[in-house]
Amino acid sequence: MSNKSLFALIGGLVLAVLAWNCFYIVNQTEKAVLLQFGKIQDADVQPGLHVKIPGVNKVRKFDARLLTLESPIQRVLTLEKKAVMVDAYAKWRVADAERFYTATSGEKQIADDRLSQRLVSALSNQFGTRSLHEVVSGERDALMAAITKSLNGMAQKELGIEVVDVRVKAIDLPKEVYRSVFDRMGSEREREAREHRAKGKELAEGIRADADRQKRVILAEAYRESEEVRGDGDAKAAAIYAKAYGQDAEFYAFHRSLGAYRDSFSSKGDVMVLDPDSEFFRYLKNSKP
Repeated sequence: MSNKSLFALIGGLVLAVLAWNCFYIVNQTEKAVLLQFGKIQDADVQPGLHVKIPGVNKVRKFDARLLTLESPIQRVLTLEKKAVMVDAYAKWRVADAERFYTATSGEKQIADDRLSQRLVSALSNQFGTRSLHEVVSGERDALMAAITKSLNGMAQKELGIEVVDVRVKAIDLPKEVYRSVFDRMGSEREREAREHRAKGKELAEGIRADADRQKRVILAEAYRESEEVRGDGDAKAAAIYAKAYGQDAEFYAFHRSLGAYRDSFSSKGDVMVLDPDSEFFRYLKNSKP
């Protein structure tokens, strides 16, 4: 290959490299700023193919998609000065590429660090105006909305970032207060148990007293009814006896005497000491009445 051809090849390569460095592409998922000698020349480069001057212009691209900031677990105080451990995260994206580049030099880590500091401050401010019950359940949605609004206003002004959402993943108590909380909960449950036992005992005594009263009433009623039945039976028996006596009194007396003789002399060992003229032997001495 001649020197002329070699120089032509090298020149072509140089031109190709220069031409390649003159063009750049901004994707739909990116934001970019065009710098000229380190100063911002175009603060809002649109997606597409663009031209720059090599050595003069420089392009800084940033991820325009929704990003996540995982905040470290923070210890904050509620309105009652109770310490809680809060685990939260924020969703953000670049809204103003020029301000974002000026504030963070386009470094996501710097943006995360500064945003994390502001998030901790926002959490402390919002938790400090609410009770423990409110931050745990009562006003949790309102709490997160207020933190998002506060953090977004600051982030857009200072960092060129739009904070889309802030969520509290977990609210827990510090480890050093676990034991006291568990002891207090145990004491409360024991007190409630004593109250329930006392109420149960009182209710049981009332049930027993009512059962004893019903028992006495039932027994009294049963005794009264039994006496009435017994009285009715005795009356009917007396009526039957009276009717039988009225039909043939002498025969009835004879029949009763025979029964008495049979019962008295049923055993050979029986001994009776009576006057021979006793009325008991009336039907034994006289064959005719």
